[in-house]
Amino acid sequence: MSLHRKTQNSKHRMSNIKSGQFKRRKRNSAANEWTDQDKKKEITADHQAPADKPDDTIKVVEKGTKHKDEDESILFPNRISQDDEHDRDNTKGETGPDVNFEQLRLRSRQKYLSEREKKEMVLLRGELKDFERDIEKLGWGNMSEQERHEYEIKKEILSIFDRRSRLEEEEERGGGSFLIEDDYVNEEGRIDTKRKGDVLTGKNRRMQFLLDEEHGKKHNRLKQLSHFTNLKKNDKQHEEKTYDYVFDQAQAVDFTGGDEEDDADSKLTADEKALWEKIRREEERVKTIEDTRKSLPVFQYRDQLIEAVKKYPVLIVVGQTGSGKTTQLPQYLYEAGFDKGPLGKEVARKDGQKFKIGCTQPRRVAATAVASRVSDEVGTRVGDRVGYSIRFDDRTSEKTVIKYMTDGMLLREFMSDPDLSEYSVMMVDEAHERTLHTDILLGLLKELSSERPEFRLLISSATMDSEKFSAYFNDAPIFNVPGRRFPVSIHYTMQPEANYLHAATTTVFQIHFSQKEGDILVFLTGQDEIETMAANLRATCEKLAGQMERQLIVCPIYANLPQEQQKLIFMKTPANARKVVLATNIAETSLTIDGIANVIDCGFVKEDRYSPVTGIQSLAVVPCSRASADQRAGRAGRTGPGKCFRLYTRWSYMNEMAATPTPEILRTNLSGVVLQMESLGITDLLHFDFLDSPSPEALIKALEQLYSLGALNEKGELTWTGAKMAELPCDPMLARCLLASSSLNCCTEVVSVISMLEESNSIFSGRTSRKAGENPSAQPSAATSAEKFRTRADARLGGDHLTLLEIWNQFATNGFSPQWCRDNFIQYRAMNRARNVRNQLARLCRKMNLYGEEEIEEQNGADSMIRMESMSRDERDRLKVRIMKSFARGFFANAAKLSRSGDYYQTLKKHQPVYVHPSSALFRMVPPPKYVIYNELMLTSKEFMRNCMPVSERWLGEYAPHYYRSSGGK
Repeated sequence: MSLHRKTQNSKHRMSNIKSGQFKRRKRNSAANEWTDQDKKKEITADHQAPADKPDDTIKVVEKGTKHKDEDESILFPNRISQDDEHDRDNTKGETGPDVNFEQLRLRSRQKYLSEREKKEMVLLRGELKDFERDIEKLGWGNMSEQERHEYEIKKEILSIFDRRSRLEEEEERGGGSFLIEDDYVNEEGRIDTKRKGDVLTGKNRRMQFLLDEEHGKKHNRLKQLSHFTNLKKNDKQHEEKTYDYVFDQAQAVDFTGGDEEDDADSKLTADEKALWEKIRREEERVKTIEDTRKSLPVFQYRDQLIEAVKKYPVLIVVGQTGSGKTTQLPQYLYEAGFDKGPLGKEVARKDGQKFKIGCTQPRRVAATAVASRVSDEVGTRVGDRVGYSIRFDDRTSEKTVIKYMTDGMLLREFMSDPDLSEYSVMMVDEAHERTLHTDILLGLLKELSSERPEFRLLISSATMDSEKFSAYFNDAPIFNVPGRRFPVSIHYTMQPEANYLHAATTTVFQIHFSQKEGDILVFLTGQDEIETMAANLRATCEKLAGQMERQLIVCPIYANLPQEQQKLIFMKTPANARKVVLATNIAETSLTIDGIANVIDCGFVKEDRYSPVTGIQSLAVVPCSRASADQRAGRAGRTGPGKCFRLYTRWSYMNEMAATPTPEILRTNLSGVVLQMESLGITDLLHFDFLDSPSPEALIKALEQLYSLGALNEKGELTWTGAKMAELPCDPMLARCLLASSSLNCCTEVVSVISMLEESNSIFSGRTSRKAGENPSAQPSAATSAEKFRTRADARLGGDHLTLLEIWNQFATNGFSPQWCRDNFIQYRAMNRARNVRNQLARLCRKMNLYGEEEIEEQNGADSMIRMESMSRDERDRLKVRIMKSFARGFFANAAKLSRSGDYYQTLKKHQPVYVHPSSALFRMVPPPKYVIYNELMLTSKEFMRNCMPVSERWLGEYAPHYYRSSGGK
């Protein structure tokens, strides 16, 4: 509530004030002071004066007005009111004592100073503008200290003047503040309402005075002052009804809206509505996830599975595609308390942490995708209670209890913890794919299960391999989980297709125009084919945009694709659209994509093939097995009846395809696995309990290569060098290069090259080799960018390895910029993966003390560039030679010599013809180097050498005299 006094009946109001209680504020001016005796005399004279003598009253008013004007002249020296001018006009020609010439001179002086002050402020504003133009032109840092100080002082002066001017304007309009002589609190500590009311009354009277001055109503002011002098002594006659109480809206208390949801929603801001909408969508998504979990076929067997795991040390779980075994079984075991201890009983670990529930996957993409899905279902972020561990990427913490990993990472954990003491349960998923590390793990886990009776092992397998796995694990029980599979109709081609990529593209649009419902899943062999077909589909969609009723969304999925883009295949397909997923054989069993009703099977798969006789390892495209073809067809029957379109004939399916895929241990180089087994203390390799034993030739070839690298001695025992190589998560040849670089004081650069070799096939976004007759000065492309880096790196000296080092150095020097990658036609995601690999390798090398004393190792990765820039040209050349020697020490077995005709090379060991790959920096180099080493052989139309580097014949004799002693290759 606020109290306002009415302006009417002022005579009645003022008569209620006792004359002896009124006191005037003390003045600060030199004018005569009003004492209590003066006021009593004035009041007495006013009561005794007759009614027909108004001059005395007028004199009193003029005297009071004079003092008021003196007050206002002090408060507002720059203002001369209209009443003052009117009074001066009336006093012209009078020489009475009322004319104060000193006061007039003071006002004149004040007016002059005010005008002069305004002019000076105008000049000051101009100077400040000149200062600001100089600052904008030259910069604040280029101004002298004196100039900056002068600018700040003048700016502060102008700011003070502006603030004072605004206050004076407010005072003139009546909106200024008023002074209170004392506080409202009396000696007893209570608020003196009488004094507070008098002050408010005085402020109201003052505002009325100013209003009267503006309108020239002097008569009203004289009337009020006359009532002011006729004060009465009956304060008791003051009546409360002269005050009106009104409600001040400014003092209203703010409250929230009512409980009605519609009213609350209508008053929400746009951001609040968006937040509530996100919360509703998240609640619906969580509810959908929970409903999906309960609808999976494995859910109805939850209790039986937990009881079987507690009862049997080893359990073979057979689950068809889409049953939910990969995502749900680890969660069921976690909910049953297996993280607290074996068999769900609470047992404390030695380090006080909880036990983990592990699950292996044959591929990196499967491990990351499944971990992301399970973390979403558990309600946590990846790396908290649910995490994954793959090569060069560990997303786990001390809180992690459900851990997905590749089988190779679990094999490395065996090296540091042979008993797997952190785990209470281990699940080997997709064991029927029979990767190299999976077969080794099965032998180690079989031995571990007999040593740890409380440890539980689950083997997830396809139906066709369940009996074999059961027999291998001493007739372990088999638990069958039926899959959710609908009928799938199989369609074969009438005749073989010459180009299955073109046939697959055509089939996609046939389905899109003829079939009403369901997304499409296309199986291809690798990243190159997926990217090529995706580009063809998008280009064709643009041409057929007017004929398509629904949009076609292309979603690729392969191992090198960033995780954010991999998640797109799991998103729900928008309305009036169809999704086309282009995938490798990873989508056969490892990933489950909802909404697929049509499958296109090209009938091929990429497999690593290694010949221990020739020593050549190649990635060949071969027909898939019938088991894989059936798995691919089953993806179409996940959500309803589906169709599978096979781009090969029925005769090819029955006669040209093997029944099951060949285990990787029978067709790959065993050097890395043998090194890890030797580090685990397994020396009798021929009698190790393999599920499918590799050929003796392959084991002997691996032992021979490790011996030539210095990892084994003459007795087949692991050496100090071999133990160091086993700690590095890379190929034995690359590990030997790192160890050699430590003694040659170039570990920093070798780490950078090795990290780039991991991504060498996908660094440039486009073709890096020019066609015959193509103009080198053509418009910029990936080929011109590659040639630029080769020139800077002096590729004639260092080949592809030093070119990769130059690319890394420039990438690091430019702050790992995505724009720099786009300008140089380099894929940023490939460089970012190389950066992550390099950071982890660098940390591991520091831990192993591989860096030399003279090397500079910085955290930002630009250390090699900083080091090389600080060197002279001769020092840089010597450093490059040391880098090349490091790689020659590891890859001497992959050496080739130029043939006499100069058209091709021959391997030094087997004298087989090989060719430089067109993407290499040494391709068509004139003159070609006499000796080269290569990282790998790729068998396509010819046997091409990838990632080549020139070497000296003397280096090969220095580092591998034992290897070429009997070959005669030197």
